[in-house]
Amino acid sequence: MAHEEVVERYSALARAASAGEAVVDRAPDAFAEGCLGAAGYDDTAGLPEGALRAGLGCGDPVAVAEPRAGETVLDLGSGGGIDVLLSARRVGPSGRVYGLDASADMVALARRNAAEAGAANTEFVCGTIEAIPLPDRAVDVVISNCVVNLSGDKAAVLAETFRVLRPGGRLGISDVVFSGADAEAGGGADPGPRAAAGHRVGCAAGSLTLAGYHDLLLESGFIDASITLTADHGDGVHPAIVQATKPAISPGLEIRPMRDTDAGPVLAIYQAGLDGGQASFETVAPTWERFTAGKLARPRYVAVDIDTGEVAGWVAASPTSARPVYAGVVEHSLYVHPGCQGRGVGRALLSAFISASEQAGIWTIQAGVFPDNAPSLALHRALGFRVVGVRERVGRRHGLWRDVVMLERRSTVTGT
Repeated sequence: MAHEEVVERYSALARAASAGEAVVDRAPDAFAEGCLGAAGYDDTAGLPEGALRAGLGCGDPVAVAEPRAGETVLDLGSGGGIDVLLSARRVGPSGRVYGLDASADMVALARRNAAEAGAANTEFVCGTIEAIPLPDRAVDVVISNCVVNLSGDKAAVLAETFRVLRPGGRLGISDVVFSGADAEAGGGADPGPRAAAGHRVGCAAGSLTLAGYHDLLLESGFIDASITLTADHGDGVHPAIVQATKPAISPGLEIRPMRDTDAGPVLAIYQAGLDGGQASFETVAPTWERFTAGKLARPRYVAVDIDTGEVAGWVAASPTSARPVYAGVVEHSLYVHPGCQGRGVGRALLSAFISASEQAGIWTIQAGVFPDNAPSLALHRALGFRVVGVRERVGRRHGLWRDVVMLERRSTVTGT
């Protein structure tokens, strides 16, 4: 179903709700268990009847994300405003909640509901979730209720969500996912049953598989991602809770995925580290082609200065072997701009990399550090690396033999 058709469908539902009619956008037998719409919430006392009638979700994202007093929240696909109003209660007068919907009729309905509820700390905006009309780092929390599955460009939705979140911000949504043996093994060789199941529960653009959702969260830059199935509605269709976090870092900085446009500053920081004499046996940074060919496509992160956009540091990893048995074993590289050291950049980057690597199926991270690089050794130990040995006089740099301390971190989450 095209975007315009989705908008028209929900605009019609908004008009029906405004007229006092019952609103349903799924087949009567779509969900054999679990709750749908307003019935899925624990406490809706005091909410306008119009908001309850237009509750079309598949869960309670407000309970999942747990907005706190003073925070700014964004609801993607806010519909009649039920999740915005519930969030407004939680953030209080010092917080703010934005509702974003592509249907002007839904936005109008939600504004009337907010006025009736006296929710002065809310604002409803008409726009798409693939191009969120808010500035970078504008919100602390993003919620959504059974809407991401409606988008035909889910990668754009998650990338935009990452963009508008502040460092340390969190994503907490309810959505519909597809989990089946065929889908998880091969991406869904036969789309027929999956498409039919999706239309039955109202997923106009098709739900993601569990693996597909995880991949897009990782590609967008999120860490600490989890997808929890809450019920089974047959044919591999499940309502689910999706949670993730934007990496945290000290004020004035942001961590995001590394891009090809970062090549110049990444290699300059690499060279500065080599010139310092404590980073590697190498003396000259590689070309970008060699660099990117030798590193895993993800996770790769850079820390950037929010005001200037300058890269403050980076982290990436290389596979230790092409043999399948070592598929989850990598060796990482971590470099911080000399002018940005002492700001917690290295710790934040490595913390984000560790979390994302576990999401990517990596179970062991290895590192080699010169014995006299005390700050690097202390950082790695603090983040769970252990010394497994010392390679004595393993190589020469500028004519001097150097030992290398070998460290590794074994995941307690992946590969257990």
